Amino acid sequence: MCGIFGVVFAGLDRKRDVAAAVAALHHRGPDAHTITEGEGYAFGHTRLAVIDLSPGGAQPMLSDDRKTILVFNGEIYNHHDLRKELEGKGFIFRSRSDTEVILHGYRAWGADVVARLDGMFAIAVFDVRAQTLLLARDRTGKKPIFYQFEGGELRFASEPKALFACGTKPDVDTDSLPMLLSLGYVPAPWSPFRGVAQLAPASLLVLGRNAAEPRIHRYWSPRFTSRPRHTTVHAAAAEVRELVVNAVKRRLEADVPLGAFLSGGLDSTIVVGVMARLLGRNVKTFSLGFSGDARYDETAYARQVAAAFETQHEEFIVESTLSPDTLDDLVRAHDAPFGDSSAIPMSIVSRLARRHVTVALTGDGGDDVFCGYDRFLVAEALERLPSGLARFTRKAPAFLPRSASERSTLNRVRRLLPTIGAPLAQRLVDLYPYFGADPSRILRSELLPITRGAREWTEDVLQRSQNSSALSRVLDHSFETYLPYDLLVKADRSSMMHGLELRSPFLDTALIDYGSALPDRCRRHFAAKKYVLRLAFADIVPESVLRRPKMGFGIPLAAWFRSGSRSLARDRLGSNARLYQYINPTFVSALLDEHEQRLEDHSHRIWLLLTLETWLNQLRA
Repeated sequence: MCGIFGVVFAGLDRKRDVAAAVAALHHRGPDAHTITEGEGYAFGHTRLAVIDLSPGGAQPMLSDDRKTILVFNGEIYNHHDLRKELEGKGFIFRSRSDTEVILHGYRAWGADVVARLDGMFAIAVFDVRAQTLLLARDRTGKKPIFYQFEGGELRFASEPKALFACGTKPDVDTDSLPMLLSLGYVPAPWSPFRGVAQLAPASLLVLGRNAAEPRIHRYWSPRFTSRPRHTTVHAAAAEVRELVVNAVKRRLEADVPLGAFLSGGLDSTIVVGVMARLLGRNVKTFSLGFSGDARYDETAYARQVAAAFETQHEEFIVESTLSPDTLDDLVRAHDAPFGDSSAIPMSIVSRLARRHVTVALTGDGGDDVFCGYDRFLVAEALERLPSGLARFTRKAPAFLPRSASERSTLNRVRRLLPTIGAPLAQRLVDLYPYFGADPSRILRSELLPITRGAREWTEDVLQRSQNSSALSRVLDHSFETYLPYDLLVKADRSSMMHGLELRSPFLDTALIDYGSALPDRCRRHFAAKKYVLRLAFADIVPESVLRRPKMGFGIPLAAWFRSGSRSLARDRLGSNARLYQYINPTFVSALLDEHEQRLEDHSHRIWLLLTLETWLNQLRA
């Protein structure tokens, strides 16, 4: 895993500091920093050496004639197969690295090489002879690319901080704030920064010299919206098992220590169980718990799984409080405000695991491919309710008692009732725990009307699934939204800030292609989620894990903001906070009061506002 940076078609009149840009990505690749420069271009790379630790795998990598330049962040899991094919075409390899496979693959197939790659990647290839830049991201969006295009010059980087270190001044994109407040993230092609774009997952960007704009197109999509494949549940379980085993096996290649995150949930248990069978030796596993609140502590289940598979298990227990330094570090790592507070435990377990391993496998993606979240079944059920109920249910929350716990059944019911009868796009946005599909009530009047809203974007995402089942539609929506812009951003930034590479077998291309096309009866059996996955590994997963409800990688955030971290929230969101340039201060004050008085659980909203304020302060530092 690495950090990449580049600039092409550089004008002589613009200042740039390539060395500073590369240094800003040191955490992503602490093993080496390298820069290659030429007429009108510069490329930089920070290396986290994982496969072929020799200088032969160093980047930027150039072809023998120095006319093709490559920088690459990620891992290619089918590089051995591609290497054999390229050797058959006469290409000679000088390293064992997957980087060289991409380089020769581009020379053999051009931009079509990207569709042949199976892995996680952010790639930049510059064809010096043709004066063409190619940028590409992997199918699910595990590895990021941000870019700026101005005056014919394009700069790109793994993280925005490198673009700003190169000499660009950061500026807030106020048009993106409504999306942030509704979703907890800003999706591609936008970013929180004016003039900085994200390349979307499964996308290619091509830019030639003197082109007015980059050309961007998508090269892959999941199959949730295709015709469901004809299969029985048990036949599907057998196929899923084989695909999962192959996916885990391909992610075990490394020339550095390797382990796995183990929560004690179904997905991580399957990954660790398969690893234990394949490796035939003790697997290093890591889990995290919080003291003082059993609702957020899965370590007992993780210990059961570790004992069952005889792993070398490391368990970390963290005090239940949020320190200012942790908040600052996470926002700095994300280069953005963000709503998912589970970045806190993800960062902590990554930091502690990095003491023992350089690579860790995770269960990420299992819920997204095989229907693992309660909200999927809830959204499916709500689609079937008659819209006439809406006039009764929308006002019902006013007559229900309030709850101070976000995880309480009462609180979930109060959130769901107003969404009955609403259009699907509005309902899906309103189910996020932030400020709803219309956050105008929290914005200052100067930012109104909203020109870029979450509901409109969600409607666009849902367009392609109009003829699919309700469950397929919400799965496809989540795969296109929550997975790449929340879960995978959290995983990348929270691990790479500590130089740890994460690999996700459940996001294997063949597994997604198969699993996303399964009929609904394979996804859930009455209220049982991930039905086919449970059948596939019933003989491996301990019964206690197989039957337990999903807990999620959460933290006791509500309690923190009423106790040890109360002063942090009050101080950062005080009357002099920078976010009040954009946010109504009266609304925020009422939010904090209601939370502290246990009238409501506003912990997710408070967290999002805290990250926004911290981000604004860091921009001005």
